[in-house]
Amino acid sequence: MRRSLRAVVFALWLPLLAHAGITVTDDRGVAVALAASPTRIVSLLPSLTEAVCELGGCARLVATDRYSNHPASVHALPKTGGLDDANIEIIVALKADVVLLGLSSRVIDRLEALGVTVVVLEPRSNADVRRVLGRLGLLLAGPAGAATGERVWQRLQHEIDAAARTVPAEARGLRVYYEVDSAPYAAGESSFIGETLARLHAKNIVPASLGPFPKLNPEFVVRADPQLIMVHQRSADRLGDRPGWQNIRAMREQRVCRFSAEEGDVLSRPGPRMGEAARLMARCLREMGGRR
Repeated sequence: MRRSLRAVVFALWLPLLAHAGITVTDDRGVAVALAASPTRIVSLLPSLTEAVCELGGCARLVATDRYSNHPASVHALPKTGGLDDANIEIIVALKADVVLLGLSSRVIDRLEALGVTVVVLEPRSNADVRRVLGRLGLLLAGPAGAATGERVWQRLQHEIDAAARTVPAEARGLRVYYEVDSAPYAAGESSFIGETLARLHAKNIVPASLGPFPKLNPEFVVRADPQLIMVHQRSADRLGDRPGWQNIRAMREQRVCRFSAEEGDVLSRPGPRMGEAARLMARCLREMGGRR
């Protein structure tokens, strides 16, 4: 009901915004000017898709990347590929007012060369998420939309704080390794995942100095000897086959939280479901914290 009301409000704003230009500075530092608020949007990053919908702009999406799967309404939209294989022909044919995509996308230059307006936004930290929500809100509805983005951000902070209060004293201070990919890539302290872990009173074994999502030598994890491992189910089954990992305390004591594919989507997307992600991590800490 609340989302439906937001959509109606934004629909009422559109005629007014059509007569006013909008300029958004993206994560490249490029000031992207549009004659009016976009009514046809292609999103090529799941976190941006979810943010657009949370801000009331779902009806303006005309296509997404193949991995965007929330909310359910985006399943029916055309899919344009992934990070490395976005289909330029489909995107151009859709005649979008703007294409939203991340800094790591390989099609930015090609789209701009074809005259397509792109806005590049890629949240990696909490500060990034706050900025992106504000800029998407501005893009969708001008200054009023930017204020809506800030309200979404404040709601997320309340939800994360509430999740933190559910972590018992005996689970606080656990040394945690959070694996985002079996390469292995980890979530470091400076990532949005790492920042949420800190809010939940966990101790990340991957320091901020290594970057938000560093690729690690598996021996690094062995030496760090985490007390708890958080990992997506697709990467969990072969953890014990890695040299030396059988001796890691978390493995010996069977303190490994395996997140399902659906949970993994929630946890890996820096956007409006970060409160839900905090609840998932807090549940893991509660369930495993008593085994010290």
